Amino acid sequence: MDYVLKTNALCKQYKDFKALSGVTMSVPKGSIYGFVGRNGAGKTTLIRLICGMQFPTDGEFEIYGVKNTDAAISDSRKRIGAVVETPSLFPEMTAQDNLKYQYRLLGLPSFEGITELLKLVGLENTGKKKAKDFSLGMRQRLGIAVALCGNPDFLILDEPINGLDPQGIIEIRELILKLNRERNITVLISSHILDELARLATHYGFIDKGSIVREMSAEELEAACRKCIRVTVTATSAAVRALDDMKLEYNVTGDDSIDIYAKPSITKLAASLEKEGCEILSCTERDENLEGFFISLVGGGSDE
Repeated sequence: MDYVLKTNALCKQYKDFKALSGVTMSVPKGSIYGFVGRNGAGKTTLIRLICGMQFPTDGEFEIYGVKNTDAAISDSRKRIGAVVETPSLFPEMTAQDNLKYQYRLLGLPSFEGITELLKLVGLENTGKKKAKDFSLGMRQRLGIAVALCGNPDFLILDEPINGLDPQGIIEIRELILKLNRERNITVLISSHILDELARLATHYGFIDKGSIVREMSAEELEAACRKCIRVTVTATSAAVRALDDMKLEYNVTGDDSIDIYAKPSITKLAASLEKEGCEILSCTERDENLEGFFISLVGGGSDE
């Protein structure tokens, strides 16, 4: 598998506060990577390091195979478009003038493509309206258009739907999916709005207190959140034989626990296991969404 971003034991220390502690993660090429964590978990700090806005205290990362310590990292960063925290816009300028300014900043030879960008983000009819008079959703879409100047193939969005109304969220979601599917742009989205990420992401990285607690694909997450009965048994191999005989769909999760995706009679299940010399130690029903799964990973508590 090809990766646009890989980090290895990445750390960031601010005096007495450790914002990142040994972060190791990989963003597959062509993916929509949901970077999930509470406020203050370290999401924005990592994005700032990747974009060159700050430097790591320890560890390293690669962008398209180029290490952050290599001189060529600046060329790799040219393939990134990013909206970090809030869009960097000139409020007294129109949408078109904001894009023209970014084109000049990037040293692009002409303004070709600006009209197409405005259409892409749904701002082609804003005319002389200044950015300060845009809705929050419009400003967010303009910020994405600015990030797309120069045709990057890796887009980083830091909390892009934070504070948006339902219509604004739908517009950003549809735009991200369009960029990924039609332009094959890899997208990293940091967010704590988990239900919306579940509509977008193909891969996930869960961060808590500056550390990655788990990475997984959307398929793996779906399996983890699927409604099932989880049984803990005395002998996994014996239980597997019994479940195969019963023709039940299951997944061995480790630590002598098995998720069973049908809803068998517990009495019949216990009897089948007993024939194989196995006993049920515990049995619980599981039906989690992304939010529930995240809480199970990092524990409860409020955002910091």
